[in-house]
Amino acid sequence: MNGRRVVVVGGGTVAQRRLGLLIASGADVHVISREVTPAVEGMATSGQLTLELRAYADGDLDGAWYAMACTDEPETNAAVVEEATRQRVFCVRADTARLGTAVTPATARYDGMTLGVLAGGQHRRSAAVRNALLEALQSGVVTDDSAPVAPGVALVGGGPGDPDLITVRGRRLLARANLVVADRLAPPELLAELGPDVEVIDAAKIPYGRAMAQEAINAALIEGAKAGKFVVRLKGGDNYVFGRGYEELEACVEAGIPVTVVPGVTSAISVPALAGIPVTHRGVTHEFVVVSGHVAPDHPDSLVDWPALARLRGTIVLLMAVERIEKFADALMSGGRGADTPVTVIQEGSLRTQRILRADLAAVAERVRTEGIRPPAIIVIGPTAGFTAGAPDQQRS
Repeated sequence: MNGRRVVVVGGGTVAQRRLGLLIASGADVHVISREVTPAVEGMATSGQLTLELRAYADGDLDGAWYAMACTDEPETNAAVVEEATRQRVFCVRADTARLGTAVTPATARYDGMTLGVLAGGQHRRSAAVRNALLEALQSGVVTDDSAPVAPGVALVGGGPGDPDLITVRGRRLLARANLVVADRLAPPELLAELGPDVEVIDAAKIPYGRAMAQEAINAALIEGAKAGKFVVRLKGGDNYVFGRGYEELEACVEAGIPVTVVPGVTSAISVPALAGIPVTHRGVTHEFVVVSGHVAPDHPDSLVDWPALARLRGTIVLLMAVERIEKFADALMSGGRGADTPVTVIQEGSLRTQRILRADLAAVAERVRTEGIRPPAIIVIGPTAGFTAGAPDQQRS
């Protein structure tokens, strides 16, 4: 349609929805209508189309390659189709598709392709199938294997646990992987979707201690890419939030391996949200801090200024902190946080096994032990941790 005359009769919401694609295709669009929506008027004002505020008249399709009858007047739409038939111009009739001389497919663009779905004039059906096909392509359920994937590494954050919470791009790259190196917190359902020819390395089973394990993971990524494979490093949450993702990036870059980073939905924000807790709220808290509970407050390797943290008035989100919850609670109360500060602990957030425990700062450690809360769990401390309006109907203590 690029540069070709298209006549659209009608300027209401029906026409408005169709004009965007015509303009994007480069068509020379002419709209004829007694009245138009503000959006259509804006398209005309900006020079995207030509607008004539008048009734349709026979002869308006002269020189047109394509026409659309989009009024709410059946007799006017019929007249447009009749002229189009005489002029041998394809014409879509919006109110009754089968009475036109052409039918417009439901379209979408994806990765350089244009998809079109026709359903014999049943617009809702064609749109539903178009949406499902686009979602399947975006999610990796349907793949286009015509273009080989270049060797390299993709660092993909898998989200908090629910497989539906991985990003569209992450799922698409995962579907094209030859080798996947997965953490124990990566959604296992995503691995079940992989083809039988995809090699999966369980990073949790790489031996020789934490430091050596990271070196072995780096080596697996590099060796896989050098062997001509497209490698996906799949982690839970976001690979840059206490996930050593940047260490893996540095190792790959140093080895000359191309790397793609796909951020993930971090559990530090998403798990509290799914439990009904915003980490910030207007008039309540203006800051939130995400803290690793990997080492205790009194450990020489701790980099956290716990007295300063205790003086903050906002939300504190602790990750990997269940095993040392007593020490963290004591450090915050010693620094000035009130013993009655609300605390919510969410175990296995986003999964069907999710558990929610509510307590105050003074009692949370004992409650965690009594209730048998275990990792993985997110601990939220602060005023918003006491919110319950959006809490899901799941197991709570």
